[in-house]
Amino acid sequence: MRHIDVYRNSDLIAGLLGRIRRQVDPARTYRIMEVCGGHTHAFHRFGLPDLLPSNVELIHGPGCPVCVLPRGRIDQGLAMAEEPGVILTAFGDMMRVPGTLGSPLRARASGRDVRAVYSPIDALRLAEANPDRRVVFFAIGFETTAPATALTVLLARRKRVENVSVFCNHVRIVPALEALLAPPGAGLDGMIGPGHVSTVIGSLAYEFIPRDHGIPVVVSGFEPLDLLQAVLLLIERINEGRADLVNAYRRAVPDGGNAAALAAMDRVFEERDSFEWRGLGRIPWSALRLREEFADLDAERWFPPPDAGDGAPDDSPCGRVLRGLMRPTSCPLFGGECSPEHPIGALMVSSEGACAAYHAYRRGEPAAT
Repeated sequence: MRHIDVYRNSDLIAGLLGRIRRQVDPARTYRIMEVCGGHTHAFHRFGLPDLLPSNVELIHGPGCPVCVLPRGRIDQGLAMAEEPGVILTAFGDMMRVPGTLGSPLRARASGRDVRAVYSPIDALRLAEANPDRRVVFFAIGFETTAPATALTVLLARRKRVENVSVFCNHVRIVPALEALLAPPGAGLDGMIGPGHVSTVIGSLAYEFIPRDHGIPVVVSGFEPLDLLQAVLLLIERINEGRADLVNAYRRAVPDGGNAAALAAMDRVFEERDSFEWRGLGRIPWSALRLREEFADLDAERWFPPPDAGDGAPDDSPCGRVLRGLMRPTSCPLFGGECSPEHPIGALMVSSEGACAAYHAYRRGEPAAT
């Protein structure tokens, strides 16, 4: 049997579902948050919410870096593209995300030189091929993608490429979870810890959740058996009143993280004292910026923008979905005014957005609060 088939084996899935149903107390509700947007899409792509008992409620967290970026930061990137001689580069899932001034794709349609790239290395190569242009890489992501940006900065310095810079929007998952769990919170009983970002920072980064907030955490992979195992482990612990941390994704996640990736990040980045998150407001020490040593590669030094936003939590439907306070289908704009073809918010267009998952896989679900 192929490796992937083991995690999608129908008999094993049926066995896990049976164990979950036997463990569930029909007299209570289990509110479980999957932090990672990749987990949200996997749950719905495999149809798992329809197979779980109705009193197991999956809450969608802010684990989509594109979705938590406030419009002001997008506007700052678009303003850079307005400067003469600039090529703005960004990952593909950023191209259609709207700020108040439009999206990168719309900026390209209006004549600005905005290009989608697969990697920050692509931006570096573009700068080498266009020495008379200034190339800006719109860096975004949790610690998952930050090491690649850090290594590109080091490579640019080593190769003495002076016409490339990074507009750094990398954010840190742990401060975001701390803000999310702070009172009043979303009334969670358990949490499925991120999979991708944990391969870099390690599972031990989440020890504070059971210790300080009294709920269990299970770090999970993305296959059906991974997700159902995480749900079962959480239900067992919720029933027992036991709060601890379980690394159920050891085939990819080391407890202590990836030492080489963490070292590259530490070499290039330092923590910002404050950063605004859509839906969560300003969170201290929750984002990264280039160290002073690399100031010449920092796009915010090339094009100093005004700080945007007042740091207040976003109470729009997007903000409430990001905080786990509302399901996508409860939004009055969902599937009508806001669709993948005409997105109003990033949650509908990002490859990890909760609204995109619901639209793609659960269009017929009735609205629920």
